[in-house]
Amino acid sequence: MSLPDDPYILLSYINTQLRDFYPSLEELEKSLDIDTEAIKMKLESVDYKYDPETNRFV
Repeated sequence: MSLPDDPYILLSYINTQLRDFYPSLEELEKSLDIDTEAIKMKLESVDYKYDPETNRFV
């Protein structure tokens, strides 16, 4: 699966997926076969971190 390169577009995409389809980041990773560590690093570069309680990057 090809994810957006722009971190803000990626943020929007991932948060939408988490909100609408996946109860956790781990489930999203398994289902889409993506590297969530790379996503976390890219989003941390623009000051967003995953919050498991709200299941989104904030």
